[in-house]
Amino acid sequence: MAYILLSIAIGLELLATTLLKYSAGFTKLWPTLGCLLSYISCFYLLSKALNTINLGGAYATWSAVGIVATSIISAVLFGEKVNLTGIISLIMIISGCILLNLYGTMSR
Repeated sequence: MAYILLSIAIGLELLATTLLKYSAGFTKLWPTLGCLLSYISCFYLLSKALNTINLGGAYATWSAVGIVATSIISAVLFGEKVNLTGIISLIMIISGCILLNLYGTMSR
């Protein structure tokens, strides 16, 4: 159940970050409200997931999925480019997250 909460929290964080771009510096009401509500919800769900999941593993997963998915979203929705260095960097982030989750955290 904790990983489901973490997954939903990550999805809400991605929604919030996308709405943050659409809010144009908090000058547009509805994207701003959606952004704030999504951030509040995602951190609440993350806090619930952390009752079971180790902080290091949860945050590594949160960060890696968030960075990779945000890079894809920014390319698709906003036409932002990712060069070869960026792609290699994303692969390294994913690899680091996998290694941290497999070997870098202690279970409770």
